[in-house]
Formats: sequence, structure tokens, C-alpha cells
Amino acid sequence: MESQWHQLPVADVYQAIGSGKEGLSVAEAKKRLEENGFNELRALHKKSPVAVFFSQFKDFMILILLVAALVSAFVAHEYVDSFVILILIVVNAIIGTVQELKAEQSLEALQKMSAPRAKVLRDGKETVVPARELVTGDVVLLDTGDYVPADIRLTAFNSLQIQEAALTGESVPVDKSETLLPADAALGDRVNMAFSSSLITYGRGRGIVVETGMDTGVGKIAAMIQEAPEVQTPMQKRLEVLGKTLGIAALAICAIMFGIGLLYKKEPLHMFMSAVALAVAAIPEGLPAISTIVLALGVQRMAKRNAIVRTLPSVETLGSATVICSDKTGTLTQNRMTVKQFAIPGDAEPRAIGEGGSTDLVYCAVLCNDSKETENGLVGDPTETALIDAGSRYGVKKSALESRKPRIEELPFDSDRKLMTTVNKDDEDGKITSYTKGGMDEVFALCESIRTPEGDRPITQADRDAFAALNQGMAGNALRVLAFALREIDALPDDPKTLESHLTFLGLMGMIDPPRDEAKDAVAKCHTAGITPVMITGDHKLTATAIAKELDILPEDGIVITGKELEAMSDDELHERVETISVYARVSPEHKVRIVEAWQSRGHVVAMTGDGVNDAPALKHADIGCSMGEGGTDVAKDASNLILVDDNFATVVAAVEEGRRIYDNVLKAVSFLLSCNVGEIITLFVATMLNWAEPLLPIHILLVNLVTDGLPALALGVDPAAKNIMTRKAQKQEQIFTRGLIWRMCYQGVMVGGLTLTAFLTGMPYGEQTAQTMAFVVLAMSQITHSFNVRSIDKSIFVEHPLQNMKLVGAGALSFVIVLCCTLIPGLNDVLGLVRLPGHLAMEVTLLALAPIVVVEIMKLLKINTSKAERKLL
Repeated sequence: MESQWHQLPVADVYQAIGSGKEGLSVAEAKKRLEENGFNELRALHKKSPVAVFFSQFKDFMILILLVAALVSAFVAHEYVDSFVILILIVVNAIIGTVQELKAEQSLEALQKMSAPRAKVLRDGKETVVPARELVTGDVVLLDTGDYVPADIRLTAFNSLQIQEAALTGESVPVDKSETLLPADAALGDRVNMAFSSSLITYGRGRGIVVETGMDTGVGKIAAMIQEAPEVQTPMQKRLEVLGKTLGIAALAICAIMFGIGLLYKKEPLHMFMSAVALAVAAIPEGLPAISTIVLALGVQRMAKRNAIVRTLPSVETLGSATVICSDKTGTLTQNRMTVKQFAIPGDAEPRAIGEGGSTDLVYCAVLCNDSKETENGLVGDPTETALIDAGSRYGVKKSALESRKPRIEELPFDSDRKLMTTVNKDDEDGKITSYTKGGMDEVFALCESIRTPEGDRPITQADRDAFAALNQGMAGNALRVLAFALREIDALPDDPKTLESHLTFLGLMGMIDPPRDEAKDAVAKCHTAGITPVMITGDHKLTATAIAKELDILPEDGIVITGKELEAMSDDELHERVETISVYARVSPEHKVRIVEAWQSRGHVVAMTGDGVNDAPALKHADIGCSMGEGGTDVAKDASNLILVDDNFATVVAAVEEGRRIYDNVLKAVSFLLSCNVGEIITLFVATMLNWAEPLLPIHILLVNLVTDGLPALALGVDPAAKNIMTRKAQKQEQIFTRGLIWRMCYQGVMVGGLTLTAFLTGMPYGEQTAQTMAFVVLAMSQITHSFNVRSIDKSIFVEHPLQNMKLVGAGALSFVIVLCCTLIPGLNDVLGLVRLPGHLAMEVTLLALAPIVVVEIMKLLKINTSKAERKLL
């Protein structure tokens, strides 16, 4: 039924809802409240902290490590190993829990937007009740400054204007009228309706409550937020696949290794523990913690660039973004109406504001105006504040002008007349002048003369044709055009309505909510970075097209469609055409979600920016939602992943750059850790296959994975951004295991494993413990030197100078000191099963540890360190 309220006559609405002009009785209102519940939004069910904590253990890698820790403790009694593994797992779970407990507050914010009290008629008498106690059928009285407490079918109007930007995206208040509308009228076109959470900016009215609580427009948005699935970021998806792949591979290799050991008739428990050691070697224990810390450091850097990150994984998502769907009002534009052009008699073309002008036109714009100048700026209707601002461009301040020409009479704006008139008396010469503004057709119909530089003269058809063309040209540029006229009188007439007759035409002014100054540069950077910007707005098609062209969002062959046209498309058709459509106008919140999902269905990573309640569902569904910090509603902020503190679209581009840097650095850490772990697997697997003694003990592998793997990997996470980071084309979602990464992981793993086995064989003549010490030291030290190789997949470390990342230098130095301590400090080396190496073996170990630099430099020189696909992007 709700879709019909705007198309039904008032009498039919009263009948359908079971009410009348005098409202409900107190008894009936109480009955309906008991039946239908309060006019409020349902609370969102939230997980308990305990449930959130235990949900962190669902990761496949974590489960394997848990099993390994338990087996080490209860079967092999290796308590040190199991303790270290458990500490890692618990720390990672705590970090994840803290992040996830930043619970969704969207519904709470929506509830805050509801008016706390409402004026209603009960038993025919005006009374004030809590807004949550409103029921369908209540007759509500609305006045300037009130928030609309429910969805209301308006029944009476007195120059009523309502600001609906947060709900519909339209930048100016909507004039309300009794016009009946078709069933498919867009939300912003339903001029006989008042929607919950919108603001009365002018006039008065009354209406009947037709929807409350979750059935209102805001309630439906709340339901969409509740029903939105939790969207994993691209990095989360990739790491999840990585974890499963590594886990399955580890189990398979462990089974093979265990079986081979049994064939060699080795003791089963010993082989089982060796298999567990291999599982530990196969899984990079520090990866979850390292990726979390890298993202947290990125959050700190983003904050310095005016972007507040609400969920850690979101930091890298913008770096993977291939599409940015942006709201227009308040995001790409200033959300502040501004006079851009004017025209006076004699002009063949409109002129930019500030270029010459007419004193009478400026005076009329400033005096026929209800806006106020306050210490905090201009207050009033956006159209009128734009006129005051235009006057200031000519040095005319309203307060000063009104003190000299005070208002002595007025005819307030009326949506039927579409006119406003004020009468002002000049204190200096006593002249009385009435000033009128309104739509051009309405003003022209009242004019008998026209004011030119040579003086007033009768208005002609040629004048009307000329200004009709000027008006059409300005409107064609999406400007909202107002006409101005005056009349000089000797005294106030008995009937004020006669003031709007025998007028002298002054000219036109055209205004628009202009693009942000920095938005065009930001859009250009998006194009350079291979990111497709798309405008999605509730505003009119003409306005959206003009702004999109000015910002270069709409190319020459670009397509603009409306919400009605979008509704006529099936999901399959939208998915097929979505990459060709640049601008969507007059759309609803449901439409925005469809658009986001259509892009996602094409494999794109979608970022959505917005500031209004109407943007919240799409912000929630997008891979990353970016809301505005200053002008954004609480609902938009709480549904988003990223908040732009300065409401600056350019900050999105800065966030993209930071996201790409983080993504690159996480991949560097992953590449480094995997190549090192493959080296460990090869070392253990080859030794088992050949029935050698164990080259490494489980404690050695854990120590290497946590220290000489972990510290450099963490330092790689803060590597400076590549110079071409924002000229590289954005890529659609792909798995971490690209051909290039697999190739590097394999050959570099073989390199690390080969060097470790070489060290082990070199040390065997001096005893098994010496051989294990050499294998441990070469494994650890070769990984330290190798960490400098992975800073770039194509550039030499002598080009990507090591000192550019002093944290990596420090991490390498600290890891080196730890390795020395493990072998040289008496007592500690005994616990670890290590010995002090003689000088000549230490020299051999050093040479083997430096070999990775030589090998990888040769591969880079021969241009075989990368895949063909990677070389195309570099």
C-alpha cells in the first residue's frame, strides 16, 4: 500500500488509514501503538565479545597450528614450541577481536535522527507526544525547524519547503504541494509527502502519518543495512585462499614425509613430530600478525592524510579499487548553492558573477531575501544564501543594506505563486521600493517595463524572446534560474497583493551546487591510475550531466540514465551494460546497491563514497565505503569503512595511493615469507627423502619464522611507495598466487633450501650438532639478505637503495644480532641445540648467506624474475 500514498487524494488516504482531519482519539492511538509497536527502528543483533574472540580461530592455518601446538605439548612434550605457537595465535585473535568489536552503529545513528517529540492532533486537540509514540493515522503539525517524525502524506501547505538531501541526494529544499503523482514517481519527486528524518526549512504544514518505524523510508534503509552481507576485502579473500592452499599443501607434504619415514623404518612418534615440524615450516606463523600490524601502521599514515579507517583490512582495499562510485551532492560538489551567472537587459550571453552587474539587480537579490547573517555564517534557504553570497561579491552586505533600507512589508514566498516580494523604504531619501523574485515566467507575466542602462522603457516581445533564450541557455547548463523585478511606489497600497503588478524587469541569476575545486584533479588522477569514476545521485539528470561533464566523469560517448530507466533493466542487462554507464540520476538507495553489485559481478573492486542516509546501504555493500566526516550523516559514517575527515574527494585519491602502497608491501612480505618457508620445506623434505639426519630441529624453524622471517617482513610492510604507484593501471581482483609470485616462490625457495642443505653437508664432517648450527645460521642469514631482494621484483637493490628503508636495515641488523646470540651465548645455545662455529666455518656460512643477493640480481638482470603479465604492468 505504501507506494500509493503519493497518488491518492487526501480523502482516500484518510479512508484507507482509518482517520480524519481531527486525527485519532487518545484511545485509538493507544490501541494502534499496542498493535503495531513504537515508531522506532529495530536494534541490530550484535555478537558478544566472547563469540567474536572465538570466531578468530576459524582460519584454516590457525587450526593447523593449534593442532601442531597441542601435539607438541601432549605427545612430544615440546612445551617451548607449543607455547610460542599458542602465544602467536592468541595475540592474533585479540587484535582481530578488538577490531571487530567496533560494532555497527548504523541503527543507533538512525534513531538519533528521529525527532524526539511531535505535535499531533488527538481528540481534535493539539498536543505534544514523544515521536516514538506516533501511530499511523495521527495528524501531525509541522513547522520551520522541525524534523519530520514519520512518513507523512501532506494535507495542508503554507509555503512548505523540506530539505531531503540526506535521503534523496537533492541539493536544494523541495517545494511541497498537493500534486497527485503516478505510482512510479521517484522518491525526490513525491512533493505531497514528507519523509522521516528530513528537515522543514521553510513554512508550515500538516499531514497524516502513513508509515512508522521500520516501514518508513529510513526504516527500509535500516533494514537494507541489517541484511547487507559482511563484505570481505580483496586482501582478506586472498589471504584466506592462501591459508587454505598452504594448509592443504602442508598436510599433504606431512603425510608423504611421514610415510617415507615409516618406509625407512624410523620410529613412528619421531617421524610424526618431524611431520609436525614440517607443518610448522610450511605455514608462515607470523603472517596474520604481520599483515595486521602493517595495516595498523597504514591506518596511522591515513589519519595524517585526513582519512579515518574504521576496519583494518579496509586500508588496502582502496589500493585494489578499480571503480569509485561517488555520490554527487556534498561529495563531488560543495553542497552549497552558488550563483554562477547573471544576465541583464542588453546581454546577448550570460555573464559570470562578478563581471560588471546592475546595482538594482543586486539590491533586489539581497533585500528580497529571508536569509540571515550570523557569526557562524549565512543561515537560511540555500537558494537565498547563494544570493546573499553573490551580493557580497559586489561589496553589498545584507545587514548594512537592510539597516539603510529596512523592510516595511512583505508577501512571503508561496509555492502556488512561485514568487516572493518585500517592500523596503530608504531612510535617506524616503523612497519606497518593492522587490520581487521568482520563476522567470511568473515574474515576466507581471512586468510592463524593463530597466536598461539608458533608463526604463516598455517591455517588448523581443525582450521576452531574448530573455527566454538566456533562461534556456542557463537552465541547459543545469543552473537554477531566478528572475528579479522591482516597482517604485509612493506609499503602501491597501491591498498588498497589488504590489506584484506593473513591475520593471531587472534580470536573471543562475545558481548551482558547484563542483569542489579539487574534485576535477582527483578525478583526473583516478583516470591515470586506471580507476573508473561513476556518479550516482538522487539529483536531476540535467544537473548530474552538467557536473559530470565539468569533472570529466562523463566522456563524450558516456551514458547517463535515470532511476526509472534502471528499474526497467533486469539484473542481467545491468551487469552487461554497467561498464558503459557513467552517470546515474534520480536514483534511490536500492538502485545504488544494484549498481555496486553489478560492478562487483564483473570482478571489480568497488569503492563507494557518500554522505547521506540514502548512501548508507551502498556504502555497506561496497568493497569499501567512504563517508564524509564534516557534512556526512552519522548513518553514512557508521555504515562506512573509511571516513574522509575533510569531506574532500581528493582524499579518496590519497587513500588509494596509500592503499596501493600497503597492498604492495603486504605482497612483498607474503612473497618473502613464502619463499623462505618453501626453503625450509625443501630442506626438511630432501633430508627425509634421502634418509639423512635432521638438518633443523622444530625449535630452529620456529625461531627462524618468528625472528629472521618476522622482523624483516614487518619492515617490508613500511617500504616507501614505488614511483609509478599512481600511474599503474588498477587490476581486478586476483589471487595472491599469480604466475610471477609462484615462480619467485619456487626458485627462491629452492635457492634458500639448497644453500641450507649445502651448509648442513659442509658441517657434517664436524658432527651433527655443528652441521645443524651451520644449517640454522645459513637459513636465518640468507633470509635476512634475501629480504632486500624482494623490495622490487624488477629493480636491482643497488637502484632501490637499501637505505631508503632504514627500518629494514634495522630489522636485519637486529635479526643478525639475535642469531649471533643464539650461537655464542653459553646456556642459550645449549637449550637451542647449537654450538659456537670455528672461524673457517663461519666464513663459509657468511659466503652462503650472501649468495641470495647474487642469484636474484642475475635473475633481475636477465629479466626472468618476473612473469610476462607483470612486465606489461611495470
